[in-house]
Amino acid sequence: MRSLPLPLALSARLAPVAVLATAGWALSSGPFAATPTAEHRPTGQAPGTANTQSAAAPTTSAATATKTYSSSPAPCAAVATETVKSLVPGAKTDGKEIPSTDTKVRRTCSWNALKGYDYRWLDVSYEITGSDAAAQKSYTARTTDKSGGGAVPGLGDSAYSVVNLTTQDKQETREGVVLARVSNALVVVTYNGSNFETKKAPGADEINKGAIKAAREAVTALKGGQKN
Repeated sequence: MRSLPLPLALSARLAPVAVLATAGWALSSGPFAATPTAEHRPTGQAPGTANTQSAAAPTTSAATATKTYSSSPAPCAAVATETVKSLVPGAKTDGKEIPSTDTKVRRTCSWNALKGYDYRWLDVSYEITGSDAAAQKSYTARTTDKSGGGAVPGLGDSAYSVVNLTTQDKQETREGVVLARVSNALVVVTYNGSNFETKKAPGADEINKGAIKAAREAVTALKGGQKN
C-alpha cells in the first residue's frame, strides 16, 4: 500500500511539500501491492466476481480480441480542477505526470500538498492492455485477494474499492484505492491523507468517497478520449 513515509512525520511538519512529494512517490509504486487490513466495503458485488464471462470467453471471439483503447488520455487532465482543490487543498491543480517508459501503456498523474498539518495525496493512473480479456485477468488478479473492499456499482465495466488504515510511530494514514476496468483499460486511483498535528487520519468515508469521485471523473475522461 502506498503511504506517506511516516517516520518523517514530525520533521515533515515544517518540510517543503516538494520534499514530501519525492519521498512519497518513492514509496508509492504498485497499486494493490500491499495487504494491510482493509476496513471499508462499499455495498455491492464481491471482488473478482464482476464480468467473469469476459475473462473466460474464447480468445478467438471478436469481442474479446477487440482493443477499444490504444492509448491513455492525459492523466493530469482527468480530474476536474474543482475536484483537485477539494480533495487536495493547496495542491497545484495541473498536477505532475510521472515519467513512463511507454506512455501508450501506462500514464500516471499525482497531486499532493501539505496545508497546515493536513497532508493529502492523489494519484490517477491509466493502464492500457492488449484486450478486454487481458484487462479482466489483471483486474481479477488484483482484487481477488483484497478482502474488506467491495464493488463500486455503475463505474466502468467493473470496479472495486478498498480503504486501509495504517499506524506507524503513532501516526495514522488512511488510504483508499479504486480499480476500475473499462474494456481493455484499467483506471487506478489512490487517495490518502494524514494529519501531523493530531496524528489522526481522515475518516474512511471521506477517503473512500474522494477516491471514487476521482475515479468516476477519470473513467469519464477515458471514455471521452480517442479510441481505435
